[in-house]
Amino acid sequence: MRLDRFLAETTELTRSLAKKALQRGEVCVDGETVRQAATQVDERSQVTWRGEPLALVGLRYVMLHKPAGVECSARRGLYPLARDLIELPRVERLQTVGRLDVDTSGLVLLTDDGQWSHRVTSPRKRCGKVYRVTLAEPLEGEALAAAVAHFADGVLLDGEAKPTRPADLIMRSPTEAELTLYEGKYHQVKRMFAALGNRVIALHRESIGPLLLGDLASGEWRELDAREVALF
Repeated sequence: MRLDRFLAETTELTRSLAKKALQRGEVCVDGETVRQAATQVDERSQVTWRGEPLALVGLRYVMLHKPAGVECSARRGLYPLARDLIELPRVERLQTVGRLDVDTSGLVLLTDDGQWSHRVTSPRKRCGKVYRVTLAEPLEGEALAAAVAHFADGVLLDGEAKPTRPADLIMRSPTEAELTLYEGKYHQVKRMFAALGNRVIALHRESIGPLLLGDLASGEWRELDAREVALF
């Protein structure tokens, strides 16, 4: 890796500012002052900037129990960002793996590994995501049977050219549903129940594939272990 890129990856410096730091003689590699941005370094190199040792962060994989009122966005808007809740170096590099609406709570994954993120989100992988849904109106009897069949066949959402992929609907009570999706269209859960003439008043994601939110408290996060990363 080029030294200027290494500095940009391990500090707050941009590539251009890293080159200026090099020209000022602020950077040492293995104890020697280096001024050339193109100098190659690797994980064995001992790099310091202004006397402070630097090390590459590496790829991170994080699960977060997102509270309602937090955005899964890279751009700052009206609400706090999901990554604001995570205390890790270079947290700005973490991107959410798919999204949850700002008023939806539950399991969110974040990573700086783009290929892993794609494996989780690609509809081809059929990675089921389980949601707990609270409905405004009860769904039972013949209406429930029809809804289960409709979701299993696919729902043509307003504004869409193709129906949704088959989804699994189970009612835990007349107004509490468990819905498993295998894709992630915009506001999909809410739009699917709206197609039935019902309304979602609360939404919570409990799992992504084999990874369960478990007892992780709202607002808390943890890094995935190697076994969990390998599940996808």
